[in-house]
Amino acid sequence: MGLGVLRGSCYTTDVSTPITPSSPKRAPIIVCANQKGGVGKTTTVVNLAAELAHRGYKVLAVDLDPQRNLTSGIGFVPAQGAASAYDLLVRRQPAAGLAQATSIPGLSVIPGSADLAGIDIELAGDDAAGDRQLAAGLRDVGEFDVVLVDTPPSLGLVTVGALAVADAVLVPVQCEYYALEGLSQLMATIRLVRERLNPNLEINGLLLTMLDPRTKLGSDVVREVEEHFGELVYRARVPRSVRLAEAPSHGVAIRSYAPGTTGAESYAQAAEEFAARVFHVTV
Repeated sequence: MGLGVLRGSCYTTDVSTPITPSSPKRAPIIVCANQKGGVGKTTTVVNLAAELAHRGYKVLAVDLDPQRNLTSGIGFVPAQGAASAYDLLVRRQPAAGLAQATSIPGLSVIPGSADLAGIDIELAGDDAAGDRQLAAGLRDVGEFDVVLVDTPPSLGLVTVGALAVADAVLVPVQCEYYALEGLSQLMATIRLVRERLNPNLEINGLLLTMLDPRTKLGSDVVREVEEHFGELVYRARVPRSVRLAEAPSHGVAIRSYAPGTTGAESYAQAAEEFAARVFHVTV
């Protein structure tokens, strides 16, 4: 088929070591990013957060997407006038004071805000809005074990600002050809963030999503990504699943909506791998 879009990439494929935050008391910040929409980014944050909370970790999920799909996907309805990610990014408030408990034990959220839709224009020309400082409040989260950040489907100010303070980036990769084209661009952006803003930024891994193993295209994408990125690729494979697609409309993670299904099992495995990479837990 000739899926050669990743070849010749300027990104090095050295395997990331387990994340060790610069401060031993600070929760690691893992940003889920991909500038292409519809790759399973929000679904991944929702379900990893729920799985990790189920395993006893104190998780803070941060919704930086103005569409607020992460917020609704975990069934959280913010009170009128409640704090949101807008306060984190624009008002520069620390995350610890913005976190709100959800119905899932162990999981808190900083909900998204429609006001974030115009943030690039709102902060244009603001010297205080440097990429290094935009999401600096994420470094002050209090007593959480990990911070999972959902970003907009773009490589704009919000995503770059999150990467500037992150310990690592988790990349969902849809098992389709055009997803690979966007992956090369994302890796180039990560390299630039490392060079200019955050030299300690690691690749947590690549999670293959929406896989239909019956198709040659799906198998070709898996092979191409594995050949290029090696052990950075998660062993878990998230299938294309009606149940996974339905769960957000019910405001619950797949482990609650359809336990025992292939979608639920794939995210349970992904959570185990995530814990191994971030918390040094042996799988």
